[in-house]
Amino acid sequence: MEQKSVKRMETVPINKLMLSMGIPVIISMMLQAFYNIADSFFVSNMEGGEDALNALTLAFPVQMLMIAIGIGTGVGVNVLLAKSLGQQDREKASGVAGNAVFLGLIIILVFVLFGIFGVKPYIATQTSNQIIYDTAVEYLQICCICSVGVAFFGIFEKMLQATGMSLLSTIAQISGAVINIVLDPIMIYGLFGFPELKAAGAAYATVIGQIASFLIALIFHFKSNKSVDKSLRYIKPQAKLIKEIYAIGLPAIIAQALMSFMTYGINIILVQVNEALVTAYGLYYKIQQFILFASFGLRDTITPIVSFSHGMHNKKRIMDGIKYGVLYTFIIMAIGTIALELFAVPLCSVFRLSGTTEKLCISAVRIISTGFIFAGTSIALQGVLQALDCGVSSLIISICRQLVFILPIAWIFTFFVTDDLVNAWIVWITFPIAEIITAAIGIGLIFKNYNKKITGEYVQAH
Repeated sequence: MEQKSVKRMETVPINKLMLSMGIPVIISMMLQAFYNIADSFFVSNMEGGEDALNALTLAFPVQMLMIAIGIGTGVGVNVLLAKSLGQQDREKASGVAGNAVFLGLIIILVFVLFGIFGVKPYIATQTSNQIIYDTAVEYLQICCICSVGVAFFGIFEKMLQATGMSLLSTIAQISGAVINIVLDPIMIYGLFGFPELKAAGAAYATVIGQIASFLIALIFHFKSNKSVDKSLRYIKPQAKLIKEIYAIGLPAIIAQALMSFMTYGINIILVQVNEALVTAYGLYYKIQQFILFASFGLRDTITPIVSFSHGMHNKKRIMDGIKYGVLYTFIIMAIGTIALELFAVPLCSVFRLSGTTEKLCISAVRIISTGFIFAGTSIALQGVLQALDCGVSSLIISICRQLVFILPIAWIFTFFVTDDLVNAWIVWITFPIAEIITAAIGIGLIFKNYNKKITGEYVQAH
């Protein structure tokens, strides 16, 4: 890290540092969520749009899993890189960055193999509708086989963030998102002489945008990131470093992947009732990402700030990181809740849905968003726990949010849904219930780990 960036991480008040680093990341994450919504908007408005939208919903859990692996690996790199720089260990930091590149290559290989051999059996578990099946398979195979962008951008984005260059990672993210949004209507509808590719066009637009983001982040890393050495010798895998990266990153991967498994599980539960529920939930999920991704962006800012302070053994700055991280996340989620309650109807009406599906989507937006404040608390605390090397505790929060209090309750509630779907809103109550319980558990875990990791370790160190 350049001396200026080091000094900034060491001395700038945490509240100001978190805003200056966090706002670009938040904008970046919200824009990523926006182009997920844009994909759904353009697809829903083509011929056969509701079936195509359902197909994208079935493919979405795997897309989330791909992002989880890329970003989760990046989180491990982020924390270990920031901590190494806080300890003034440039050699180790360079090794972390080099091994991140090696891991990215392995991740791409796994994605490509799944695209070739795994997509068809995966989609077959969720639908017997041949049109939806064919569309989902085509879309997801493109995303998996052309996965170089999603795998590598997650890693280079986190390296830029770990070295205080959040603005550059944001520029890369925004550039790819804009390219994706511009290409969506061109490739889906066949504008300007381009062939009409329908849902496949959305997939191609997505992967082209991801590759563009990766290439721009790569250029920024080599031109502007002076914090680490970029010699090819650092790419040689080092088992010790990889173990350290995944000691932090694996819980983050699992935490993100749980979102994928939860969505997959919910799809299977809801399709037993009615396909309209699956479509409504899938669309709601992309709408709510606009808010949740903002909190994820702030969480990804909390992590390097607290981790750097942890490396310095600066107890006050760690405490400030927790305080302002939770406060700012609370504000984001409160604003998001109000916005979704006010604009649920116009948001859902822009998609060409049947009357029943649209009503289901509106009720999902209004009911599930009541748990956002509690979700934000849990997400912020996850960032703190990751920074303090408490990956298991962070994982416990995710398991509670995404599995333990979601799938069983949702499955039970579906038995109370009548054939006319008028009372389908009861299924959506599952989500606020899970968020409230999980937030309480998260607060308990942060108190337990703070006393152990900070009070206990620092006393022993001195």
